[in-house]
Amino acid sequence: MRFRHPDGSTVHLAYCTNVHPAETLDGVLAQLRDHCEPVRRRLGRDRLGIGLWLARDAARTLTTDPASLRALRAALDRRGLEVVTLNGFPYEGFGADEVKYRVYRPDWTSPERLAHTTDLARLLAALLPEDVTEGSVSTLPLAWRTPFDAAAAATARASLTTLAGRLDALEELTGRSIRIGLEPEPGCTVETVADAVAALADVPSPRIGVCLDTCHLATSFEDPRTALDSLAAAGIPVPKAQLSAALHAEHPHLPEVKAALAAFAEPRFLHQTRTRTAAGLRGTDDLPEAFATSDALITTTPGLPDATPWRAHFHVPLHAPPAPPLSSTLPVLTETLGLLVGGPHPRTRHLEVETYTWQALPPDRRPRTRAGLGHERRRLRSRSADGLRIRARENTGRHRDLDR
Repeated sequence: MRFRHPDGSTVHLAYCTNVHPAETLDGVLAQLRDHCEPVRRRLGRDRLGIGLWLARDAARTLTTDPASLRALRAALDRRGLEVVTLNGFPYEGFGADEVKYRVYRPDWTSPERLAHTTDLARLLAALLPEDVTEGSVSTLPLAWRTPFDAAAAATARASLTTLAGRLDALEELTGRSIRIGLEPEPGCTVETVADAVAALADVPSPRIGVCLDTCHLATSFEDPRTALDSLAAAGIPVPKAQLSAALHAEHPHLPEVKAALAAFAEPRFLHQTRTRTAAGLRGTDDLPEAFATSDALITTTPGLPDATPWRAHFHVPLHAPPAPPLSSTLPVLTETLGLLVGGPHPRTRHLEVETYTWQALPPDRRPRTRAGLGHERRRLRSRSADGLRIRARENTGRHRDLDR
């Protein structure tokens, strides 16, 4: 979906297709047919933005077979769909029964990550709508934090510098500008925006910036204004933002709260859990580890202090926060969205709704059928569109509508 900002520019809103994992091109084409086009039709839109996730095998097919790329572009056009952003974080296996730490491999110390991201940038340049010249690709924040030493950091920086040069050449060749956003995530080498500023200090390219995920931002208890101001001060762009919300437990010491949280502990994804104490940010790598009693630092050692609120990295549905005694960090999303698009000029023009955890929700909250999931997606997209259109707060404290 497209929105017109008061400055006259276009802000794109997309829904990430990693909610329907597909490893092959045939699977991607089925997503467009079975989910994306039906949602567009039910919304009554001529055009619907999607944030494609192209796994390694699908990307290789599209890269090595020009006919396949033409077929994908034709399918997008035929079904009234458009792509301005790709989710390049998961490499493969995102639909596996257990993803956990696998999602961080290969990382930016590996030539496979550089090759894959280069392929995605080239593919996106070919998939952009005719009237769009800028695309974005999100990627993992260098690597999981261990093992990651000075040599690994140097290798990652060199890979990003090489990528920036390739993106320069791509624009010269195609006239399309593709930018990459590192996506800070709890537990990674780049966990916070401050970490991103430090990591990108030696990669001074406008092609490489930050993908701001509001679930990750909230999980690490970062202040949205401080985060965005620090990026602006460092001259680091925000090629895209992902609109998402984390689990919030205001009183984790209560048995009923722990029981409610335990229902969200599941085997597929990693749910990093954090709390902010007088001693600083504390956390565990997964939700079950937080339930033990200990005063651990952010390590794999079990235990999380429960005298202060907890937040867990679980992309909960935006339109339906968890029932009490839990809540979501939707207010953090709302504040961040206002800061991103509510000023005289948008700080990013690519917004992507990323809620991929439908089948990881507690059983009583999962969609039962494909139609049920489509219904939830339509409601979520409508709510997100209303948030963009109605109350985008300006830095001056006034409000402006974002017109469709």
